[in-house]
Amino acid sequence: MSFREQLQALLTRPKVRRSAEPSAALNFIEESRLVTVLIFITTVAAIVLISSVGITNDHLPVLPNQLATVRIVASAPFTYVSDERTQLAREQLRTRVPPVYRLEFDSLHRFEAALRGLFSDLAAYERTHPVKAPAVTDRQADLAAMVDAFNARGPYRASIEDVLTLLTTVPADLRAEYIEHGLAALQDIYQEGVHEVGFAHPEGGTVFQLVRPGGDIALRPVQSLEEALTYLRINLSAENVPRAVRLAFFRLLRHGLQPNLVFDRDATAQRQSEALRSVAPVSVSVVRGQAIIEPGTRVSAEQYEMLQAYRKFLRENHVTQRDEGLQLFGRILLVLAMVLASVFYVRLEDRETFQSNSRLGLLALVVILNLALVRAVYSLGALEFFARDVAWSSILPYVAPSALAPLVVAILIDAGSGIFMALLISIFTGAIYGNRLDVVVVTFLASMVAIFAGRDVRRRSRVVRAAGFGGLTVALFALLVGLADQFSVDILLRQMGAGLVSGVFTGIIVVGVLPVLEALFKRTTDITLLELTDFNHPLLRLMQLEAPGTYHHSLVVAQLAENAASAIGANPLLSRVCALFHDIGKTSKPGYFIENQRDQANPHDEQSPALSALIIKSHVKDGVDLARKHHLPRAIIDVIQQHHGTSLISYFYQRAKTRSRTGTASPFAPGLAPAVVEETTYRYDGPRPQFKESAIISLADGIEAASRNLRRVSPQHLGELIETIFRDRIADGQLDEAPLTFEEIAKIKSSFTFTLLNMLHSRVTNPPGDNPALQSHA
Repeated sequence: MSFREQLQALLTRPKVRRSAEPSAALNFIEESRLVTVLIFITTVAAIVLISSVGITNDHLPVLPNQLATVRIVASAPFTYVSDERTQLAREQLRTRVPPVYRLEFDSLHRFEAALRGLFSDLAAYERTHPVKAPAVTDRQADLAAMVDAFNARGPYRASIEDVLTLLTTVPADLRAEYIEHGLAALQDIYQEGVHEVGFAHPEGGTVFQLVRPGGDIALRPVQSLEEALTYLRINLSAENVPRAVRLAFFRLLRHGLQPNLVFDRDATAQRQSEALRSVAPVSVSVVRGQAIIEPGTRVSAEQYEMLQAYRKFLRENHVTQRDEGLQLFGRILLVLAMVLASVFYVRLEDRETFQSNSRLGLLALVVILNLALVRAVYSLGALEFFARDVAWSSILPYVAPSALAPLVVAILIDAGSGIFMALLISIFTGAIYGNRLDVVVVTFLASMVAIFAGRDVRRRSRVVRAAGFGGLTVALFALLVGLADQFSVDILLRQMGAGLVSGVFTGIIVVGVLPVLEALFKRTTDITLLELTDFNHPLLRLMQLEAPGTYHHSLVVAQLAENAASAIGANPLLSRVCALFHDIGKTSKPGYFIENQRDQANPHDEQSPALSALIIKSHVKDGVDLARKHHLPRAIIDVIQQHHGTSLISYFYQRAKTRSRTGTASPFAPGLAPAVVEETTYRYDGPRPQFKESAIISLADGIEAASRNLRRVSPQHLGELIETIFRDRIADGQLDEAPLTFEEIAKIKSSFTFTLLNMLHSRVTNPPGDNPALQSHA
């Protein structure tokens, strides 16, 4: 094939290349301050609309005993039947119903039986032992047994002295009269009723409601135990009996006198029920402008009932409540303050994001979408299901996926921006739910936990786990707040479950939207980068098959770049992935690159230096085409374009200059005179490396190729080689646009030296005749 035919075949490509440079319109959108202002205005307007327009206190989840954060005022008059006030009236009436008592005679009957038994035993004993008093005294043992038997039949403390007095002093027939008279006195006392000493009447006084034997209830006075004892003593004193006998008989009968006034629970409950049936339901009239709930106070059961009645009235009468939260102007000021604070933070802490409209747009988009989701969850409170069931409506603040935007920003940009987004989202989530401080705290804390758990995440499953930890934080916080507010177990379990489920679903949503946002805003996460390190990627497989020398070269460059990036605090994973793909363009013409020629003839020997240089340079554009065809991230495309910068292809440039000086014409066009050698023909099209990882790969690419020509690998020789290449690149201006400091350049040199010395180490020489496979490495 002639030179002209080869040149025509090279220049007439069947496909049309897309420009590697962004269009003027894209540059304008990316860098224009006008676009930045539009993003700012759009963000402020969207947040104001989401967090204020249509937001009322009508659907705020409020629970009894919860600390109120807003003031709710009736926007229209209404009347409702108050169960709480009706119950209060019933309880007040119940306490005013006097208790009912009954008289209990069991203790009297037991004492009567015991006393009759004692005197019956004494009479029998007296008949069998008819002796005089002195003889009876000698038989106290027999009498003591009778007295003990009497005392054992109840709480009695009869003494043997009193029994001896009655036995020896009073004849049997007269004793029988005394017994009947005493028991009759006890019967009268019991019929009147006896209450304990110190017994407090509910209404004061000594008149009680007593149940008569017929079942009716009557008011009757009841005497105390002291009064009953006095009555008994006076009654016994009326008889013409000796004083000693009277006292002995009194001491014996007093044991039978016990309080017999007993509270009748059933009769009292019946009287209360009869009284409560007369209580009519209490109706409450609420006037327009009357406060239903005041901020800073615990919501009482009566306030909660009034609020529920008010909301029912609004639903049934289709009354729209006016905004009772922050006024629109105040909300605009709040949004402006928070967005301006975000701008100042990004301006101070992340200038790269501040100068990139695409990053600012990403921040604005995820914040707006996150707040829109929070607002959508809030709007669920208007549904009939949540409006009627307060237990379910109370879970809405914990269902809102408030960690969505912070987690996305932390993964796509950095953790600092994610933390500030968490604060922004938390403040407006709390504002939407009625300025609730607990919602602000729990959403911010959950976002912080999710960001911390998702730091340096490289697998999509870890994103779900990180968001799940955030949901667990919400659940634990809901438990603590619920215990403090004394919520029921049912509400606690629902709120905790809502927090856990919300965390998991937030993680799933983040995993789903990350690829979309990466493609839309040209961002690349470590998750995507790690997936690209799979050696079964189509482009890496193509390189393994078509250009194995280039593939091995890329592996070495990847190792060099990764270690150097770690040394200076750059992104090691990004450096490794970009290095793996930086030479994929060589797969189009692998034979024109020396690492793939092996023992084959060098095709450049038959080409002119200009054509060879053109072929060599074309691997950059071919690489960009392949990268775009396979939808590789923008960072990889940038490295493919920048890894040679505008460096000189010195071999073919010197070869062209030699031919120009000697006047040698092209071997394929002998009739043509030697042309003037233009240096631009032999330089790459650039651009020069624009970021640290690109500059590291550019240096590693040159050093790896040059190190193959070292005859002896030693720290000194390798150091001199690295120093020469660095010096030449700096002198040629290839690092002028890379943000590298002299300190970082020194660390990169040390890293390259260490890595290459370990890669290019020598091995122990095998003695003749030994099997090298059986020898250990040096």
